[in-house]
Amino acid sequence: MARPQANESAPYYQKYIMLAEGDSVMELVNKYAFDIQEFYNNLPESKADFAYAENKWTVKQVLQHLADAERVFAYRALRISRGDITPLASFEENAYVENGFAEERSLSSLKQEFNSVRAATDIFLLALNEDQIKRTGTASNSTVSVNALAYIIYGHLLHHRNILQERYGV
Repeated sequence: MARPQANESAPYYQKYIMLAEGDSVMELVNKYAFDIQEFYNNLPESKADFAYAENKWTVKQVLQHLADAERVFAYRALRISRGDITPLASFEENAYVENGFAEERSLSSLKQEFNSVRAATDIFLLALNEDQIKRTGTASNSTVSVNALAYIIYGHLLHHRNILQERYGV
């Protein structure tokens, strides 16, 4: 497989796809899985409740968002890879954060959840064959391929890592 083409996802997701460097799903997992896990596992407790500005998410909320969004993207990839042609709805990330109650949880419990979701996603992605990776479906009223979803998952993680480094100082 190759990198996703522009017509394999909504234009909004190109910013994530462009961040994920690699020429296949396997290459993405091999290149990023360990480094991403290492980065997020090293988020400091001292920054757990820090938000860089008013009305911005805390570090704990970002980590909860990452687990939630990855579940949604992986679920889309699962449905499409298995040949389900049912159009999939969008999701409202701010409502998920508001109703995730990350502020009531410890940073270590959020890290544990994040690691579990990440491991499950990578195992799933690596088990897909080429035909499954090529399949397309509809999510958020746009065509999306399983291939693009893998790049979106990793690009989304990299996007938030960059924000945490630049704006949160972690």
